Amino acid sequence: MTLRLTIDRVPWGRHVDSFRASVPHLVPVVKGNGYGFGRRQLAAVAASWADTIAVGTLYEAADLHDLGVSTIVSLTPALDVPHDLPPATVPTVAGPSHVRALRRAGWRGRVAVKLASSMHRYGVTRDRLDELAEQIRSSGCEPALYVIHPPLAVDDRSDSDAAAEIEAWLELLDPSLPISVSHVSPEALSSLAQRWPGYRWNLRSGTALWHGDKSFLRLDADVIDIDDRRAGDRAGYRGVRLETDARLTMIGAGSAHGVAPLVDGRSPFHFGRRRLALLEPPHMHTSMAVVPPDQPQPDIGDRVDVQRPLITAHPDLVVWR
Repeated sequence: MTLRLTIDRVPWGRHVDSFRASVPHLVPVVKGNGYGFGRRQLAAVAASWADTIAVGTLYEAADLHDLGVSTIVSLTPALDVPHDLPPATVPTVAGPSHVRALRRAGWRGRVAVKLASSMHRYGVTRDRLDELAEQIRSSGCEPALYVIHPPLAVDDRSDSDAAAEIEAWLELLDPSLPISVSHVSPEALSSLAQRWPGYRWNLRSGTALWHGDKSFLRLDADVIDIDDRRAGDRAGYRGVRLETDARLTMIGAGSAHGVAPLVDGRSPFHFGRRRLALLEPPHMHTSMAVVPPDQPQPDIGDRVDVQRPLITAHPDLVVWR
């Protein structure tokens, strides 16, 4: 039973190189499941050309202790701090509780200061910035950069909205420290850098850098068994009654792989350019699809396409070709 991510190496590499060329100061983000590629595997790719990478948590930073990069920015503030952080780690703080957690763990290195945005997730507010900076210094740590994370440019938000949010901070920031931004386009970052040449800028990117238009990526799973059933038969964990004759198709991917129904409840599986209906939600390592006689019939060993965000997928195999 196998969920497989296949990457067409040459076009994928061209995309990554093109994106890198469009951003003079790019910080690759390698967090979570490594955008489907696997975190350590993708981190090794990033470290081959970047001195700085960003990860999601301090535990992810500790897991990449042997990369050889000079800076590993952990983007999520933490109250539970590992004691084996690599010296290259730069924890993020957004308030005094995060500084106290670092002090309890004996951390005396660099930290990133998270600035509040209209996302309202976490971040120091304008009126608390100086206070937080003093707490960082008094704890023996060193402010190394600012980090800001505006919302995505969707619906009625644009790149210019994100840029305006960032610019509103500038009068309060130390221009000697880099400003690390995300969720803006390379063009928007270039415009910011031109308007504010006295500041140092970098762009953090994950999805746009590693995935592109996804034409060079394929997620699929194998058919591990089939069972032709009659209308009225029951099957599955919940004893679902079949409404018509159908081929039950057991697909080697399930909830353990991060595979689930789409947001609208539809099946994530396709075969022969047709969506395969689910008998019931995917369970652990197997999903059961119901294929009526008038659809293309998968057989044992066939592969079905899987429609899932790669940031939540956990493939058994990552194949470069």
